[in-house]
Amino acid sequence: MDENIFSKVDDYLIDLFSLEDGVLKKTKQSIVENGMPEISVSANQGQFLYMMAKLCNAKRILEIGTLGGYSTIFLARALGDPGKLVSIEIDPKHAKVAENNIARAGLSDKVQVLVGDALKILPTLEKDFAPVDLFFIDADKTQYVSYFDLAMKLARPGTVILADNVIRDGKVMDKNSSDESAIGARKYNEMLSKSDEVITSVVQQVGHKDYDGIAISIVK
Repeated sequence: MDENIFSKVDDYLIDLFSLEDGVLKKTKQSIVENGMPEISVSANQGQFLYMMAKLCNAKRILEIGTLGGYSTIFLARALGDPGKLVSIEIDPKHAKVAENNIARAGLSDKVQVLVGDALKILPTLEKDFAPVDLFFIDADKTQYVSYFDLAMKLARPGTVILADNVIRDGKVMDKNSSDESAIGARKYNEMLSKSDEVITSVVQQVGHKDYDGIAISIVK
């Protein structure tokens, strides 16, 4: 099969459903202009995040890994009213770009970007930002298990935990791989498979971002 078909279908669906408006296009442009890695979710994946947030009627969303705010905008647009999204970004430059994009989207009143290490920030949110309705984990894959453990302290029965990039072009199956991200994703998948705290389904995904997958977990 011609793998270019994945990107072509992505473009077809994005155009058909008008998934990327001017704000989102400018957000992607700002990522390029600021020399940031072009690793945001695709518009189709962003719409998937939006729908997941709507399905669980999310009032509190916590995102780990803001980058330029592309996925943040999709998620924040799905928030109920009142609603709040906290996004954690370790790179101050990325956080600033994201804040500008979020402001352009008219979402500054719903979104707070916290700068720093998520492993240190998450415990500080237990008092004032719990329970969280939906988590989106899209940061350092080597820390996915640790992010999950901390997220569970902020969760409730029914909380949805989404973790991106857990297939890594199939590299998660290679136990001899030296790819740290693939190793981290494999450990995360294995942890989920043994957990009695969540129900999980891993959905394989293709498109502009080639071949990967997202883990969808619901807290029991």
